[in-house]
Amino acid sequence: MRLHKLTIHQAGITFLLTAAFSLLCGVGFAQSQSKEEEPEQRNTARRSELWNGLYTKYRVGEKLYYYGEYHVRTRDQLVQNMAQIYLRFGMSYIINKNLEITGGIATPFYWATPDYKNQEKPYDNVVNQFRFWQQALFIQSMGRAKVYHQIRTEQRWRRDNYVGSPFELTWRWRYKIATYIPINSPKLQQGTYFASLYNELFIQTGKPVIRNPFEDNRTFVGIGYILNENVQFQAGYAKSFQQRDSGIDYVNRDLIRFSVYHNLDFTKRKTPPVEFQPVF
Repeated sequence: MRLHKLTIHQAGITFLLTAAFSLLCGVGFAQSQSKEEEPEQRNTARRSELWNGLYTKYRVGEKLYYYGEYHVRTRDQLVQNMAQIYLRFGMSYIINKNLEITGGIATPFYWATPDYKNQEKPYDNVVNQFRFWQQALFIQSMGRAKVYHQIRTEQRWRRDNYVGSPFELTWRWRYKIATYIPINSPKLQQGTYFASLYNELFIQTGKPVIRNPFEDNRTFVGIGYILNENVQFQAGYAKSFQQRDSGIDYVNRDLIRFSVYHNLDFTKRKTPPVEFQPVF
């Protein structure tokens, strides 16, 4: 029992230290840009958003899985305006119980913000992006808790909402540390409520990136429930702090997140059973 308490405590310390490091890195980028590139005062806007997501992971081979994410996101008083429809597709390969790799494509659709209505230039209300993405997920077990280290890269072809804007290539680099701690069970299994926490740092590079290599930092606190081996639910609150392309404009976002995770096994042999998988 003392060992479980100690390992959970260690998991918490590891998570908090890494989250603090990620946050400090993000703040450092923002501050350095502020000193070097911002002769004017920083402008920070506040926005609330509602993110609804369905995550799927379907086993199609002994170690091969189809991975999919489907999101509908609204903004401004949570639901006043449409923000995004976000579609991510990929294939995952389980190297061992502590490491899996994934790669695929993503096609998000972005709605123009209300600011465009005040501009004289014509604009498209909805524009899409094209992305390739790659990911490695490292898993640590610490007593009753699990800690996940997610490293993701994305190659993004994106454009402005103004009519005729060209697509430009940028690279995004993401690191997330997340932990899942069972509340009413000794491990993550059917009928378990669990606490979920994560911190994620976003950095971007590329020719169009001049004033804002720091892009975003997100911190999430939530609670989840494992209905059975195929379905889990998760809900929580995330704080996001973004730096915009200008280098002096920032967005402080309050995000309410509702997520459903759906897992299926299409292989003929159902053993070994699919273990609990987190929602990201």
